[in-house]
Parts: sequence; structure tokens; C-alpha cells
Amino acid sequence: MFTFRHAKKSIALIDEFLGKVDQGILIFKEGVTNYLSGNQQRFLDNLQTLSSLESDADLLRRKLENILYTQSLMPQLRGDIMRLIEELDNILDLAKKNLYQFDVEVPFIPVELHADMHQLTHLSVSACESLMPGVRAFFREPQDVKEKLHRVYLFEKEADKLADSIKRKVFQEMTHLKLSEKFHLRYFTLHIETLSDAAERAADLLSIMALKRTI
Repeated sequence: MFTFRHAKKSIALIDEFLGKVDQGILIFKEGVTNYLSGNQQRFLDNLQTLSSLESDADLLRRKLENILYTQSLMPQLRGDIMRLIEELDNILDLAKKNLYQFDVEVPFIPVELHADMHQLTHLSVSACESLMPGVRAFFREPQDVKEKLHRVYLFEKEADKLADSIKRKVFQEMTHLKLSEKFHLRYFTLHIETLSDAAERAADLLSIMALKRTI
């Protein structure tokens, strides 16, 4: 696939971009952990780092767009590749926005929900992390993409189940909470869960792209 001029630069940019996304979702996970633990300064550091990573990723995305279009690279796949890059960029953007909501709204999360929130964050982030091997395989061994994506769907499904369980617990068992607090907890549960949903959308697109390449 990459047997033309500027191929090495394109691959390097894509790898660097994926690295930024990978780092960003890990920082999101660390940020939620620090918020739940009350480590305010570390949480603020996570916010700053994530914002910087998101800006770097946007710059890389624009460079990739420029190379793909101005150098006429991969005309038959160019549109799909850019949609995939946009989906991945959206994951990083969601991670930044959602972590900022913790800072802006300062949700009260009862201690008895901390373990569930930690696990939900782990599952959502794992779904995003599991995308990266599949994306890299697309550019090198597209026939291996489907095999590498099954973990994305596994983690996304488990995140959905746990998010439903958390919301059920909040509304049906935690009678000491105000209704406004319950709504707030549902809202932030959704914030965390949306990362795994975004990973699933990117995996769906990647699966179609890989199928086109192997037919």
C-alpha cells in the first residue's frame, strides 16, 4: 500500500498520531482516578497534559490531511482513512471534554461508587486502547484487522453493562441521595461510557475499511 513517495512520512505521522490518542486516553483514566482519590493537583496536571495532547493530535491530523490530498496519496482509500482519523481524534476530544466536566461541575461521587467508577473507566479506556493494534494492522496486514478488534467489542459491551448497573444502583438503592445528585451521577456515568461507544464506532468503520482492502 505504501510504495510511493512520502510513504514513510505518512506512516510516521500516523504512528505519532496514534501515540497521542493512546497517551490521551491513559491520561483520562489517570485523571478520573485522581479525581476520585481527591488528588486535586495531579488531576489538574492531567487536565493540562490531556489538553496539550489533544492540540498536538489536531496538528498531526491536519498534516496528514495535507499529505493525503496534496500528494494524491491513496485516492481510493483517502476518504476512509480521513474518516478513521477523525473518529480517533474524536475519542481524544471526548476524553478531554469529559475530564474537564469533572473540573467544571465537581460531581459528588459517593465512596461506595468509587470501585464501580474505576472499573467503568478501565473498561472504556481498554476499548479505546484495543483499537490501536487494529488501526496499525490496517496499514500493514489488513487481513488481521478483524481478529485484533474483537477486544474492542468485548470491552464496550462490558462497559455498557456496568454503566447500566451503576445507574440502577444509584436510582434504586442509594435512597440517601437527592434526585439532583442521582441525575448528576447518571450524567457522569454516561460521560465515561461514551468513550467505549466512540471506540466501537471507530472499530465498525475500520472493519469495513479492512474488508474493502482484502476483497
